[in-house]
Amino acid sequence: MCPPGKDVSQNGNVKTLESAGTIFEAEDPDILRILERARAINVERNRSFDERIDHFEGLSPHGRRSGFNTPGSHTCFETQAMVAEAWENLRRSTVYYRSQPVGTIAAMDHSVEELNYDQVFVRDFVPSALAFLMNGEEEIVKNFLLKTLHLQSWEKRIDQFKLGEGVMPASFKVIHNPVTNCEILIPDFGESAIGRVAPVDSGFWWIILLRAYTKHTGDSSLAELPDCQRGMRLILSLCLSEAFDTFPTLLCADGCCMIDRRMGVYGYPIEIQALFFMALRCALLLLKQDQEGKEFMERIVKRLHALSYHMRNYFWLDLKQLNDIYRYKTEEYSHTAVNKFNVIPDSLPAWVFDFMPTRGGYFIGNVSPARMDFRWFCLGNCVAILSSLATPEQASAIMDLIESRWEELVGQMPLKICYPALESHEWRIVTGCDPKNTRWSYHNGGSWPVLLWLLTAACIKTERPQIARRAIELAENRLSKDHWPEYYDGKVGRYIGKQARKLQTWSISGYLVAKMMLEDPSHLGMISLEEDKQMKPLMKRSTSWTC
Repeated sequence: MCPPGKDVSQNGNVKTLESAGTIFEAEDPDILRILERARAINVERNRSFDERIDHFEGLSPHGRRSGFNTPGSHTCFETQAMVAEAWENLRRSTVYYRSQPVGTIAAMDHSVEELNYDQVFVRDFVPSALAFLMNGEEEIVKNFLLKTLHLQSWEKRIDQFKLGEGVMPASFKVIHNPVTNCEILIPDFGESAIGRVAPVDSGFWWIILLRAYTKHTGDSSLAELPDCQRGMRLILSLCLSEAFDTFPTLLCADGCCMIDRRMGVYGYPIEIQALFFMALRCALLLLKQDQEGKEFMERIVKRLHALSYHMRNYFWLDLKQLNDIYRYKTEEYSHTAVNKFNVIPDSLPAWVFDFMPTRGGYFIGNVSPARMDFRWFCLGNCVAILSSLATPEQASAIMDLIESRWEELVGQMPLKICYPALESHEWRIVTGCDPKNTRWSYHNGGSWPVLLWLLTAACIKTERPQIARRAIELAENRLSKDHWPEYYDGKVGRYIGKQARKLQTWSISGYLVAKMMLEDPSHLGMISLEEDKQMKPLMKRSTSWTC
């Protein structure tokens, strides 16, 4: 075994843990003693949601542990077999570090070159973590949170440039050295990623998962550890810093989130803004009421008010707003300008007029000077619902849109990562002729089964479980038979993705989470936040915006 006070960085240099700040190992007996002293949870209980659960027709909670892998489950034989297979594959994907489970690898497809699919990704592990929590298996989630926190404190350099302290790794790998009989962790902060982009979303997912763990277990001792508090503050310091930006949204590069290749999401992508909003709200519940914590809480509250107003007004699109943009005047000056971002009406894509239903709406992909990306992005809109960035009216409108445009957004395999696909000249310009992101493939309009859990959670929160059931039934027709692919291709998702890995772990865990959440809707509480009434602004634009 490795000496307890040392670890090895990616370039092979030995790091002394004490020199990296307040670093600890999960197996440290002192830390474990602290964690075992469970205190009363200080994370809010979604009472208003819990009171609505009984109104869901056909749903009956069965307690904390899922009933899908128990003999008493009321499901057909085929579904039981599929769930059992999913659990078997999820457990096979588990990664161990010094005999402790610390995560799940991205995919178990050994028929192709593994690349980085044999690593534990922060964003990929979230649905796996939720599945384990729902099944009463908290240890792997706790270990994962501690190990990624450990890696956050490493010095992060790409070439000659040093990244911010708060950056969380995109992924990590456990390597066994047969000579020294030592296991080491090798993180990737973007220096090995395609395009060399640091993951903006990893830190947000880490905070969201920490809150889910705390909410589910009722134990706040992990979140209250000094190192966890410091880790949160480092993440918050990065994204709350004041700079030249005039918007409360977070400026990001292409490739910084689930869409980790060039797809024209640079600027203020909806996925990052929704995760940013949710992570801020989770941090507000997890930070301790000490001097440092209170200072961050004040900054968070101010940012949340500005961010919610900005997103709910300027990112929101429905039929009325589309018609307003269609009639914009340009080159307006001063605070009285109606067209604040100087968007040219002729830049509106033709497809959006047919796509927008009479009833319904969604948060568009991006808003920045002279640019509105009208594409639909699934993850950002679902997280907007779960975090209550979307008002109840907007959440309902998003569900109306999904139902109205079922063939386009769901088709034969849930769920389109974005819509529509970039084609022809636009594809060449925006993606740089990316051969993996051709039309209706991968990030460019491909269908991703992992998004099933987010859709299901949004459906339960908006009291539309029938939508989730319909989507899950579609997935059950093919997922297992197709060996759990990473994504599907085609306008309606008919074809297994041309470069899709089989036995993709988050396709497996996403299905399990969706199934368990429908069986026991109280599970939603760990990943959903009720609306903050104090943050509810009047849902009308300022006089300078209204036509």
